[in-house]
Amino acid sequence: MTNAKKCLSFMLGLCSLVYLADSKGILFPQESETRERKSLDGIWQFRLAPRNDPEMGFRDEWFKKPLQETGETILMPVPSSYNDVTQSKDIRDHVGWAWYDREFWVPKEWMSQRKIYLRFGGVNYHAIVWVNGVKVAEHAGGHLPFVAELVDTANLSSKRVNRLTVAINNTLNQNTIPQGSIFRPTANRYPSGYFTLNYNFDFFNYAGIHRPVYLYTTPTSYIDDITVSTNLQEDGTALVIYNIETIRASAAQFHNDVNFGWIPTVNQDGLSIVVRLEDKTGNIVATGTHGIGYLSVPNATLWWPFSMVEKDEEAGYLYTMVVSLQNLAKVDVDVYRLKIGIRHLGWDNTTFTINGKPFYFRGFGRHEDFDIRGRGIDNVMIVKDHNLIKWTGANSYRTSHYPYSEEIMDLTDELGIVIIDEISAVSIDGFGQELLETHKQQMRELIQRDKNRASVVMWSVANEPQSQKTQAGPYFKEIFELVKSLDSHRPRTIVINKGYQEDKAAEYADIICINRYYAWYSDTGHTEVITASMIEDVNNWIKKFRRPLIIAEYGADTVAGLHSNPQFVFTEEFQLEYLREHFRAFDSLRANTTLIGEMIWNFADFMTGQGITRIVGNRKGIFTRERQPKASAHLLRSRYHYLANELDGYPIPDDLPQPIPIYTPRGNVKHDEM
Repeated sequence: MTNAKKCLSFMLGLCSLVYLADSKGILFPQESETRERKSLDGIWQFRLAPRNDPEMGFRDEWFKKPLQETGETILMPVPSSYNDVTQSKDIRDHVGWAWYDREFWVPKEWMSQRKIYLRFGGVNYHAIVWVNGVKVAEHAGGHLPFVAELVDTANLSSKRVNRLTVAINNTLNQNTIPQGSIFRPTANRYPSGYFTLNYNFDFFNYAGIHRPVYLYTTPTSYIDDITVSTNLQEDGTALVIYNIETIRASAAQFHNDVNFGWIPTVNQDGLSIVVRLEDKTGNIVATGTHGIGYLSVPNATLWWPFSMVEKDEEAGYLYTMVVSLQNLAKVDVDVYRLKIGIRHLGWDNTTFTINGKPFYFRGFGRHEDFDIRGRGIDNVMIVKDHNLIKWTGANSYRTSHYPYSEEIMDLTDELGIVIIDEISAVSIDGFGQELLETHKQQMRELIQRDKNRASVVMWSVANEPQSQKTQAGPYFKEIFELVKSLDSHRPRTIVINKGYQEDKAAEYADIICINRYYAWYSDTGHTEVITASMIEDVNNWIKKFRRPLIIAEYGADTVAGLHSNPQFVFTEEFQLEYLREHFRAFDSLRANTTLIGEMIWNFADFMTGQGITRIVGNRKGIFTRERQPKASAHLLRSRYHYLANELDGYPIPDDLPQPIPIYTPRGNVKHDEM
């Protein structure tokens, strides 16, 4: 075996490239020399299934005719949540089937020598899709994409209008991720047919077609999937290891021969794979001619997080990998371009590093939650949010409590914002076999979607599960083993709110995250207990498990504009004092333990279900739901920028004074502005 083959074999084993031979690729639709894309976003027709007859749409076959012919419809924007678009309480609180449809045209050029696909970025929760009355797809899971190939059975035509119908259902049960249950009271005081959907997670169960819908084409032989990982050699050379899967028109799926480490430059059907890596200016820095291989990039520009480089424009550096499927005449049969960042992750029992440098997470828990739009993607709000994230000096956040849109992830790659990528397993319980299989499937889909993203540095398998239960141990052992088998070059975490003595899941994680709310959900209002309680708690976790640890949540509900002196819960003054006490604990822990991060809950106020403990939603944000800062936003901004300066040498913004460290009566260092 040549040295090159030995190197490739070693790297493939080291990085455990995600290779899902039984799974179709989910590459994001793009236009290229060989591909076309058409957005189906816009204003669709919409109606709810009757509450007292939820199966009417299926029984009466609404999918076989225009939705307007089945009864009264309204207009509904796609993408969006349907809940807050109208003035109807019934629509806002609907549980069950909702129906959408729209018409579309197919260009006549698409009808020959091309494959046509329909792709949904995310529909919550259960979706069934018909084209021209023919069922083409069904998917469960509210935050991950799915694709349908529109073959002859869909009866597509370029000579007449085509119809797309989607039925969605937001009902949750004990085997969905996340979980929920239907409550049907029997007391006479309730109206006939009354029921509610109950769930344990603390955010509104928005429903709808939340993410873009695309119609797109590929050639009949095409690039189906690309898997990339990167590493740094001792001499400074970067390796970009890749695995390219193709679908050939002349055969079923073509599988790369992993046993030999190489596929021939030219396959039996005369098609070959050519790979080139381009820098931001379009210069070619490396080339390859194999389906599995690696590119050697000397003096590579590395992907660094925001604030770990002096100039913001140097963060999030992305190369473009251009993959071509060519015929014998060297003509491109298919071309796909993938943005990649070159960086190396490292972790052990005490630290987490990016490109060999210790990384301290300064960030947020967040939600995809916007006024009126609900969880529907909104490019204005996405850009606004990330401008605010950079303004605060944060370098990271967790996609609590579900995978975020691909458009958001594109932005974090480009801006250098580090992501802990979390699946939708929030507050799960029961731990039965059917739930386990659902959980595994969604983890597979998440990793398949986000495996190539430089900003994604960690997989989170759950948030606040009932991990004190005995069955949680073997359940999460299987989940963690699956994730490692799919991707061993990122650490795995779980977010725990149970005590260190009772938890049965954290032992399987590489890095532990915990949520703690001292002086809020316990000892409410008594900020004097925070510092000592947090220090003792973290020390106990680290002593038992000997892992790096992140505080993934801490926070206090705060009504913007509500004041009290002395401070009182729900006031802005209380939130300030609450944060200061946590900062004292974090500084002590940073100096004396393996604490590697702090993430406040939450970035912005967000909607929840109705309840007496929530004042029109959760108010723990440092920004309002309209993205206006509370007093705490300015305090946290000082904290994060001073940490960026201390740890990474990042310049302090001109409008913040230079910090002067002083000692508090507790013996911990703080800054006088805090």
